[in-house]
Amino acid sequence: MTKTTHITVRRISPEDAAAWRLLYRGYVAFYKREITDAILDQTWSWLLDQTHQLEGLVAVDADGHLLGLAHYRPQPKPLMGSYAGFLDDLFVDPGMRGHGVGRQLIEHLAMIGRERGWSSIRWITAADNATARRLYDDVAVATQWVTYELTP
Repeated sequence: MTKTTHITVRRISPEDAAAWRLLYRGYVAFYKREITDAILDQTWSWLLDQTHQLEGLVAVDADGHLLGLAHYRPQPKPLMGSYAGFLDDLFVDPGMRGHGVGRQLIEHLAMIGRERGWSSIRWITAADNATARRLYDDVAVATQWVTYELTP
């Protein structure tokens, strides 16, 4: 399959609910996690809430089918006295990988970051996520920071 050029990236909308759920369940399965309907409902409500910091983008084809998603939010950078962006989730339908969908989602987020004056956009991925890391290495610079997680 050749790379498609008929991809549009736009803000997530209420009409995307069913297709978003399928994609997000794919994201969750990729990372071998489980998700409940209650968590899906909560995340969806955040994405639609104009006052919540979490925002969402979707990549769609010419027929309006969802091909990928990105969830992001502003993140204060105290050492810089500015805001950056944090990309929480990025997922592309497995059948559309290698067609530029992920790249277009990241490029659209970079445009949003420029418009908002963000100093950077950061994200994390699994060390063994080789497919995504090929894209990430092409569009960004891997940091030397080690990630820790504490369960309170």
